Order: sequence, then C-alpha cells, then structure tokens
Amino acid sequence: MGHDIIVIGSGPGGYVAAIRASQLGFKVGVVEKAELGGICLNWGCIPTKALLKSASVFSYFQHASNFGIIAGEVKPDFAAIIKRSRDTAESMSKGIQFLFKKNQIELIQGVGKVKPGKIVEVTDPSGQITEYSANHIIIATGARSRELPNLKQDGKKIIGYREAMNLPEQPKSMVVVGSGAIGAEFAYFYHTLGTKVTLIEMLPNVVPFEDEEVSKALERSFKKTGMKVITGSTVESVDISGDTCNVTVKTKKGEEIIEADIVLSAIGIATNIEGIGLEEAGIATEKNKVVVDDFYQTNVPGYYAIGDIVHGPALAHVASHEGIICVEKIAGKEVAPLDYGNIPSCTYTHPEIASVGMTEKAAREAGYELLVGKFPYTASGKAMAAGARDGFVKVIFDKKYGEWLGAHLIGDNVTEMIAEVVVARKLETTGKEIIEAIHPHPTMSEAIMEAVAQAYDECIHL
Repeated sequence: MGHDIIVIGSGPGGYVAAIRASQLGFKVGVVEKAELGGICLNWGCIPTKALLKSASVFSYFQHASNFGIIAGEVKPDFAAIIKRSRDTAESMSKGIQFLFKKNQIELIQGVGKVKPGKIVEVTDPSGQITEYSANHIIIATGARSRELPNLKQDGKKIIGYREAMNLPEQPKSMVVVGSGAIGAEFAYFYHTLGTKVTLIEMLPNVVPFEDEEVSKALERSFKKTGMKVITGSTVESVDISGDTCNVTVKTKKGEEIIEADIVLSAIGIATNIEGIGLEEAGIATEKNKVVVDDFYQTNVPGYYAIGDIVHGPALAHVASHEGIICVEKIAGKEVAPLDYGNIPSCTYTHPEIASVGMTEKAAREAGYELLVGKFPYTASGKAMAAGARDGFVKVIFDKKYGEWLGAHLIGDNVTEMIAEVVVARKLETTGKEIIEAIHPHPTMSEAIMEAVAQAYDECIHL
C-alpha cells in the first residue's frame, strides 16, 4: 500500500504536516494509536485552557463585589468543569477528523514502527500487523510526563498532567512538583477552586525559564492568594502507604514533611522514541532526541522527525511549524530554517505570562549594552478599568543597533499580545517604529508601545 508520505503521530506536529503535505499534492497516511490531535488537543493545551477558563470565571464571581455586582453563594461543580473540558477536547478532535476527510488523508489506527526500506509497520488495536510503504516517513511521536525514581506515578495518588485533568473528585490538598507552565497552570487551577496547594520548585524561581522579574511577580501573585510556594527545594520521597501522601521535601532550611491527598508530578516530559524502530532503521539519537538537520531529515534519507522528539522547545506551535517546513522542503520549495530565537512561550495562569527572545540576564551575559523599558499595568487605563492591576510589560533592546532582543509580559491578556513582538522581531522592526505605530486606546496592547517608549526615555504615562 503505497503513500507519498506517512506520518507517525497526529499531534500538532503530525496532523499539520499531513494537511500541508496534502495541500501540496502528496498522498498522505497518518498512523495514530490513540485520539486524533495527540496530547495537545486531547490531554494538553486545549482541555487545560477550558479548565483554566472555569477557574477564572469562578474567581470573577468570588470578586464580583469589586465590580459592583452582588452575587449569591457560588461554588465550583468539579465534575461539570471536568466534563466541559473533555467536551471541548472531543469537539476539537472531531475538527481534525473533518480536516482529514477534507484533505483526503488516510487515518491508520494503531501503533506505528519504522523499518528499513521506507516501511512503516502498524499494529492495529486487534493486534493485526500491516506494513505500509512510503517515499517519505515523518516521525512525530511526541512526549509524555517524565517520571523520577522517587516520584513514581501510580495514577491515583501520584499523578501526571493527564490524570490531573480528569480526577473523579476535587482533592482537598495537593502538592505540585515543578513550576514550569504545566505545574504553574495546574497549581493555579486547583488553588482557585479551593484545593490547598503547595507548589515546589527545585530551581531558585518559579517558571524558572522566564525573566527573573516575571518569575518573582508570579510568585508574589500566587502567595498573595494564599498558595504555599517553596523554591530551591526538592522532593526526596513520597510515602503513599496511608490514606494520604506524606511528601518529604528538602528545603534550604532543612527537611519538611507535607501531607496532601494528591501529588502532581510536573517535572517535565520524556520523549516517545522507544520501541518505534529507530535502532533497526539506523536512525541516530542523542540525549533522548532524534538527530535532524535544519529541515528535519534524520541521518537516514527518507526518514524525518519533528516536534517534541527533536531539538528545540517542546511546544505545539513549534511542532506545527517544523511539520510545515519539513513537508515544504520535501516538495522542493524554497524554505528557510526555523528561527528558534523567536519562539513565543505562554503560561495561562492568572496573571498570564508571555515571552519571546532573550531574558535581561541572558542579554547582558551575551555582552549587549541594553535599553530596558518597563510599563506597569497600574499605569494602564484599560488594565485598571478591568481590575487587572497585577502585571507589566518589559522590553529589551540592543542600545547599539536598536535590535529588539526580547520581551517579557505578565498580566491579563498578555498571551494575546505577544504575537506583536514576534512579528516585529521577524520584520526587524526598531523601537522607534513601534513608538510611531499607533496603538488603540484604551487597550492592554498600548502597554507594549509604552514600555518601548520608556526604553527610549519617551514614555508619556510614567
């Protein structure tokens, strides 16, 4: 059964690669062992945003009096919140089914394995094995929740992100280990709904890869709402022999035992590269990632890899762009490699975080002389009217050439605002051009213009 291209995995890397390949006239097959859309649509980006929206609506009701609204007793219906999230995921997955039909992409249900000679072996749910041949094979098998020996997930008391969005009932207390985007988002979600949350981070700051000022601001916000945040600490062990979990945490001050109903392990991800035939096909890997060139070809011609299993940040929008670049290169189009220095990152806590480019620390260490501008939400008319005082926009420019090195935003709506910076950096826009580009008033987006103006000592509202 011949295809031009077979893609293994239908996440945001795989399904986007398949659709683009079909648009370019290729005959495409996609192998998927679970739900269409992969983790992102079914157990990641999309359903978590639905959960976080519920938490945010609940929070609005709790603070209704701030807006001059009298609300009666409001309480979360945990089962209904989970159901809404699952329904959202399901409808998105159905959307991908529609796109596959529209683009005449063959969905091959089962577990895929690459073999030498451009063959994909698929074991279907009944155990039957079928071989498919293709001119090009794209591996997009993604990643899963990473496990540590002292944090073995049992799916009941010690859980990963997947169980965290489908718990049968709301826990009274929870320890979240790891404060990257996944850990921070779940900590915010459960804490807002009334679970007593303790967030533990091994590094000195929460959301440790963000600019330090942003990290400190999120930690302050979390603590202000009563969440317990412990940084510079590690979980030594978890005793699950009793009804609850006893978590032994090694902190700067010594050992502490925290009791909780549930421990959520959010210490990163592990790539799905085992058991998919890489060794047999002779495909090179390094540090649990598949080695690829600028256009995602492996060391074996005709075999490609994209998404979480290759170098670069493990983000849905990165995988999608890699998939597009990969198939356009296969089609012989003129394509430029992906600029990994201009990838936005978003965390959907409250306040939200969005960033792109270098942090201030990284820019200084790289030897740049900087112009740094910062505009607080307390000086934004729209933010104040919305009751969203928490947050700021911080921008970093190279003083010599005016290159926009980075931007770091925290506050309401910032995940919708960061794209302006990404586009401006892509177009090599200078700070002066941003100041001269009229931003509508009153909007949160004005804060970007104001922060840039502040970097150039031209800010009006500070």
